[in-house]
Amino acid sequence: MGIKVLLVDDHLMVRKGLRFFLSTQTEIELVGEASNGEEALEKVCTLKPNVILMDLTMPIMDGIEATKRIKGIDSAVKIIVLTSFSDQDHVVPALQAGADGYQLKDIEPDELVQTIKAVHAGERHLHPAATTQLLNHVSTGSKQTEAERDFNELTPREKEVLRQITLGKNNKEISSELFITEKTVKTHVSNILSKLGLHDRTQAAILAMKNNWFES
Repeated sequence: MGIKVLLVDDHLMVRKGLRFFLSTQTEIELVGEASNGEEALEKVCTLKPNVILMDLTMPIMDGIEATKRIKGIDSAVKIIVLTSFSDQDHVVPALQAGADGYQLKDIEPDELVQTIKAVHAGERHLHPAATTQLLNHVSTGSKQTEAERDFNELTPREKEVLRQITLGKNNKEISSELFITEKTVKTHVSNILSKLGLHDRTQAAILAMKNNWFES
């Protein structure tokens, strides 16, 4: 039995072209087609495909939302995004939604077949442009300030204590507010200053306010 593929695209000509090509592949069985994400969602339940070729921009329900929902129903289904878009606004959300592959529609037919086989076997296949966008996203995300990284290392309780410090409260007031001993407050304050690389609580308060850490 071949790899069962479901084709999802709102353009009839695209589906016809892919249908014709995939029908020539002995190891691939095209089990169905859908013109939007909502239709794909219904057909996944009845056709049980192994791999889905998913367009992104479609009416009613787009490919990103469909990918997210399908993965929620059956995480074993492999989804390859097949689109014309290679920008970060499309690549990153698609991969975050759970796509196992990302290819552009100008892909060579033989390469598409290899992608389907590889993704079905458990590999992740990305077009070079998609890989670049993903790396750029990761790189941008890692450029958070050192202060933010340090803040994220604080425990929930330490963050609560720091918030009280920004409100101008002393150890006794913090102790009363959080129902902990003054000794415990002092320990938390010491840990906060150490993790943030600061010398005193005033610096801690200024840093927290400067970065809007406790803005509601």
